[in-house]
Formats: sequence, C-alpha cells, structure tokens
Amino acid sequence: MIDKELLDILACPACKGGVELKDEKIVCKKCGKKYPVRDGIPVMLIDEAE
Repeated sequence: MIDKELLDILACPACKGGVELKDEKIVCKKCGKKYPVRDGIPVMLIDEAE
C-alpha cells in the first residue's frame, strides 16, 4: 500500500497534475494516465503509463 503522505507529494510526470490510488495503480486526476505500482513502489514513468 502506498503511504498517503507519499501520494500527497507525487505528481503526474506528463501534466504535473495531482494523483490518487485506484485499483493498485496511481491515477492522475488531471489527464487520467495510470501508472503501475510494483512491489509497493510507484513507477512514475511516462513510458510505463496506460
């Protein structure tokens, strides 16, 4: 599980929007890109986004 404090400081690398955790993915609230979480670590790379 991702710590709430970490989610509060993370930003989408594509549009700099805020993010939230949904279905074990980090989802940008602004552009909607979904980033995977692997072994509890968010992979915030544009190339890895859905």
